[in-house]
Amino acid sequence: MIDQALLDRVQKQAWFHKYPRGWPFLLFVIASITTAVSVMAIERADQQTRLVELDRNLTEISSALQRRVTENIALLRAGSALFATQQDVTPEQFGEFAKDLQGDGTLYGSMGMGWAPLMPVSRLADFEVAVQQSGRLDFSVTPRPELWQEYAAPIVYLQPLSLPNQRAIGYDMYSDPTRRQAIDRAIARRGPSATGLVHLVQDRDNPAAVGFLIYMPVFVEAGGRRSVKGLVFSPFRAQTFLSSASELYRNDSIDVAIYDNHVAPDMLLAEQRAEGMSGPVLERRIDVGGQVWVVQVSDRKAGVLTTLSRITLFFGALASLMVMAIGRLITKRAAEDRRALEWFTSQASIRNSLTRELNHRVKNTLANVLSIAALTRRRSTSIDDFTESLTARIRALSATHDLLSQSDWGNAALGDIVRSELAPYMEGQESHVTMSGPTIKLAPNDAMSLGLAIHELATNAAKYGALSTIEGRIHVHWVLLSPELAEIHWREEGGPPVVQPDKRGFGRDLIEKIVAHELKSEVDLRFNPGGVECRLKVPVRASREFVLRTEKR
Repeated sequence: MIDQALLDRVQKQAWFHKYPRGWPFLLFVIASITTAVSVMAIERADQQTRLVELDRNLTEISSALQRRVTENIALLRAGSALFATQQDVTPEQFGEFAKDLQGDGTLYGSMGMGWAPLMPVSRLADFEVAVQQSGRLDFSVTPRPELWQEYAAPIVYLQPLSLPNQRAIGYDMYSDPTRRQAIDRAIARRGPSATGLVHLVQDRDNPAAVGFLIYMPVFVEAGGRRSVKGLVFSPFRAQTFLSSASELYRNDSIDVAIYDNHVAPDMLLAEQRAEGMSGPVLERRIDVGGQVWVVQVSDRKAGVLTTLSRITLFFGALASLMVMAIGRLITKRAAEDRRALEWFTSQASIRNSLTRELNHRVKNTLANVLSIAALTRRRSTSIDDFTESLTARIRALSATHDLLSQSDWGNAALGDIVRSELAPYMEGQESHVTMSGPTIKLAPNDAMSLGLAIHELATNAAKYGALSTIEGRIHVHWVLLSPELAEIHWREEGGPPVVQPDKRGFGRDLIEKIVAHELKSEVDLRFNPGGVECRLKVPVRASREFVLRTEKR
């Protein structure tokens, strides 16, 4: 009898046993969502803090860049005053002057200071001759002016006279559209003017290098009119200029990029990258001698989450697991009671099935014994031969159960199962059974189900089919369809003509319903006129230990 109090309690806790793991998991999900929301709030607050700090850094970097520009413009103003106050400036005078102002020429990120007179193209040839006569025989203006070009601005002086700067001597800056635009703007503004992104003549061997120039126009009074004498300028490698400006701000853990006029890959002047994961990006436009630069900064952080977020995530995950464990303890008792009820119910059903199966097995066993005795008598030549053969075949009937018992209910070979059931019909010189197939291991439950099916087929063949006559033969072949599935083909021949039965017997129901259900596959059983044919599939899976539940008292 199933305890009624236990049954009533289990029924009241039905919502527990329906989802024994679902409720603890739901609690875990709720706690995890709470932790995730907390982490998101921390990360959002940290992002706002980072944005404020990044905006402060952007202001500091922009100020550093403009300070470097202002410092270079101050030097250019001094150079402009030199050329405005003196009619002629010799190379020695300019070299001494530039050295006093810039030292080795790398002050404030520039490549030095230069002088380029602005003259009509018609005077260019005379100017070249005059410079050459002054002792600079290798001086030549390049590129040669185009027909449309009205003015030229060749570089005459450029200090310090390093090898890269020597390459620029004689270069007509007015021939380049970007430089010409900056020169015209400097004259129009009567003040400093920067070029956009250019490729410096000094870097002709490095096509990837980019730079810019800052011009300061030099005006002179002549006959009451002010005219442009030329331009004092400084060339800059953009990357070197940025490195010089970086000395003025303290945060080197952020990305800095400078673009000419607008953000685009081909407008990148210089950049500095830090290590870590990129964060939010801020931009600011600054004026550099009438030219617009876009300064873009992005901060970096060491990991995906902040330290506080990682701590919150760790303890939140720990709390979620604890909540799930407590929920599991609560639902475990209800699940255990439910399993007890199901076990008691299944035991009652098993007892009924075993009783019915036992009666059916006894009848089949007696029929097998009679068939074996008759078959043995026909082929025996003496009483001793008959007795010996009959005894051997009867003993083979118990081989299926012994097969699993000998392996401690572990894996059993498919071939051994078939052979154990058909052993009584394989004795002697004239075997009535042929078998073939690879070695396949089956789990105990699957092995017993298969043995039951083979037993029923063999019993039917002994009663009505191929094993009921001397000429009858049975062919059993099995193959491995996949690593998880095998197929067995049973075919009879040489027996009495087969007629489709009018009604279903217990043996047929056992094969087509019970065995098929246990093996999780359909059984193809056909009553062909030439003999019964059956195909059934058997799962190939690892065995699981079967332990009877015992009630604790």
